Amino acid sequence: MARTLYLVRHGETMFNVRRIMQGWTDSPLTELGVEQAERVGRYFKHEGLTFDHAYASTLARTHQTIEAITDMPFSREPGLREMYFGEYEAERFALLPPRPWNDFFVKFGGESEDELRNRVCSTLTNIMERPGHEQVLAVSHGSACRAFLFAWAENTDFGPRDIPGNCSVMRYSYENGVFKLTQVVEQEEMREVLGE
Repeated sequence: MARTLYLVRHGETMFNVRRIMQGWTDSPLTELGVEQAERVGRYFKHEGLTFDHAYASTLARTHQTIEAITDMPFSREPGLREMYFGEYEAERFALLPPRPWNDFFVKFGGESEDELRNRVCSTLTNIMERPGHEQVLAVSHGSACRAFLFAWAENTDFGPRDIPGNCSVMRYSYENGVFKLTQVVEQEEMREVLGE
């Protein structure tokens, strides 16, 4: 029987607003970011969703997000961290080449897009294979969520440059080692559902 993963991108951060690459460098959620995460929590309650287990990356912005979504305990998973940008950590977006980045950051001590995709896919597969993991919540990052989405989504409305918005929810079914994207819920849709 299929299991279900709810993958959430963290809420808006100060670096998101300032258009700065975060990677493994942290910045706190903005007031809006906290509101976004709290809205995800209300949306899950409205939909009657509960989780067997919850996970976040080792970076504080995902901890702030998951703690605003739910009061259940969560585990920290290094494999859910954002892409590592090496010397480009905490630099302005304006300095970046257009996507796809491929292995651009490797020569600056960072990760390639393939390394990111393999890391996130391996981590989430390992999580979903654990006993008692029928319905799982995981909070990760923009490029990490994008890499996972494109690794498993054959048909999607997301273009090659798109990243799901802050505190968007991506629902996947998982069975026999295969993830299937079944829904993407952005903040605007949550507001409509909740009448906000």
